[in-house]
Amino acid sequence: MLPVHPLISRLTTCLIAAGLALTALAQPLAAEERPAKELFGAKRLPAKMATASYGSYAKGCIAGAVAIPTDGPAWQAMRLSRNRRWGHPQMIALLEEFSQDAQKLGWPGLLLGDISQPRGGPMLSGHASHQVGLDADIWFTPMPDRRLSAQERDELPFTSMLDKSKFLTVDSRRWTSTHARLVMKAASYPQVERVFVNPAIKRKLCDTWQGDRSLLGKVRPIYGHDEHFHIRIKCPEGAAGCKPQAKVAAGDGCDASLDWWFTKEPWAKPKPKKDAKPVKPWYLTLANLPKACSAVLAGPSPASEQEVTYQGNGGTSTALAFSSGGGESAGRTIESVIAADTALPAIVPIPIPRPFQ
Repeated sequence: MLPVHPLISRLTTCLIAAGLALTALAQPLAAEERPAKELFGAKRLPAKMATASYGSYAKGCIAGAVAIPTDGPAWQAMRLSRNRRWGHPQMIALLEEFSQDAQKLGWPGLLLGDISQPRGGPMLSGHASHQVGLDADIWFTPMPDRRLSAQERDELPFTSMLDKSKFLTVDSRRWTSTHARLVMKAASYPQVERVFVNPAIKRKLCDTWQGDRSLLGKVRPIYGHDEHFHIRIKCPEGAAGCKPQAKVAAGDGCDASLDWWFTKEPWAKPKPKKDAKPVKPWYLTLANLPKACSAVLAGPSPASEQEVTYQGNGGTSTALAFSSGGGESAGRTIESVIAADTALPAIVPIPIPRPFQ
């Protein structure tokens, strides 16, 4: 065997080292390093495990989630391509009950927005909350008297309840007493802890509601939320892994905490600091979530969507297959206020977009 020239040997070693380095670069980031929204957003079905919500509304996950059927006697699920009609069975049962009660109020039926992803967790777009299957969005648009197609559900525009020509003012041509009864009915359920609405809608209720005003305290003002309202239920009883939110302060909330929203402070753009360096985007990773969420993410899937679709009092599963899609973008700062929900935030969040734009 001929001896190898030293130069060739060194060259071969360098090529091998370079190849190994390129291979390492080509490998995807470990799950612990990737944004958690990518990991949870990729799951099409829930973890086939005992139902449990882990963590907080804006930093957690859910095992054993169930899907609400795309259509029911008094509801239709919207934005199906997002695959966000999953939640804790208690939330799904509440939505079915609420839809039937809404019809008794004269509301045609509910158009259901986002609830949660199959395994909860951070979402690829839109929300910072909705992570533990205990949040749900309800459109202010009444359900039509026909079944919408999948395309219509993805493309039907929202209807704002605000008069865009005036600052924080409800549009009297759209807002009705039935809208008010719908919001207050949502607040009436004992398991509901908060109902988030636009500050203008909260003020409208404060000025006009003639019913039991003790429930008004549950209705919380927040950025956006002029075309839908957001229902949040309590952590289920005995759910040790679920982190509850602070209780709502006593009173109807028609006080200085509401007046603050009608000042310049909540809407003021932050003044840029001189010579400030650009802030690098930061995302939740799996390491930032409760340890149980790693097991939820790795848990087995059910055989089919039908197997884990809620079957309540008349709910029917259509079990249609829809591709993953995006959605309207909303600033994470908006949801951070929902997570904190203090009467007067110490750190003023930035509204995106402003409600009068």
